[in-house]
Amino acid sequence: MSLFAIFFFIFGAIIGSFLNVVILRYGTGFSFVSGHSKCFSCSHKLAWYDLVPIFSFIFLRGKCRYCGSKISYQYPLVEIISGLVFLSLYFWVFLFNPIAFVFDAIVFCLLLAIAVYDFRHKIIPDGLVYTFIGVSLVKVLYFTGFSHILSYPFYLDLLTGPILFLFFYILWAVSRGRWIGFGDAKLALGVGWFMGFYASISAIILSFWLGAIISLILVALGKLNFLPKKLTIKSEVPFAPFIILSVLVEYFVHFDFFSLKSLF
Repeated sequence: MSLFAIFFFIFGAIIGSFLNVVILRYGTGFSFVSGHSKCFSCSHKLAWYDLVPIFSFIFLRGKCRYCGSKISYQYPLVEIISGLVFLSLYFWVFLFNPIAFVFDAIVFCLLLAIAVYDFRHKIIPDGLVYTFIGVSLVKVLYFTGFSHILSYPFYLDLLTGPILFLFFYILWAVSRGRWIGFGDAKLALGVGWFMGFYASISAIILSFWLGAIISLILVALGKLNFLPKKLTIKSEVPFAPFIILSVLVEYFVHFDFFSLKSLF
């Protein structure tokens, strides 16, 4: 592995550490860029060597240096995932198109923060999802070129966002929020613009499959008392993580469900 690849992983892990701050402070009134980090249990101010991405968690054995309380696994997991995403983007995108790398790195940072926040609070934060929508729209316009917007297949990619939003909006309206959240509709709008027609449709199909399979597995584990909290079919399960996981898989694997490209 080249030094550049190692650098991108480390840089991604550092970004992941910042994303943890965003996830934990969003909506609390605390700044993302100022204020000292502290232990949530004992409120002790953390030193710089307590905040080294991934390694601090390992060296501290997952416990606060000052009070011994457990540190959430969210911290190293987000840092590792962010590092791996940046490493993958280095090989998949940066070596061929650095400008596209900037767009895609920003998008995946936003999606990772949205996924974890929705998993924790069962709500998609407006600030993050609107930023994701904006970046995705700018990307599709930038790489399409305004002179080609009305030409095929570019207009199809431009319409994909609103089409997916309408689909999720109908599900939300018909079920009165029981099947899907309105935040998922806004997320789908950005996914359509970011991924384009073929990839976004495949990602959405995959997200429903993953959501159904994983939810059934969790319900089964709950009945067997393998989970601390018992889940049932009526339990509320955040859907954004499934959409975002599917986007990540589709982005790097390129599934084409039902051979969509051959139909259009």
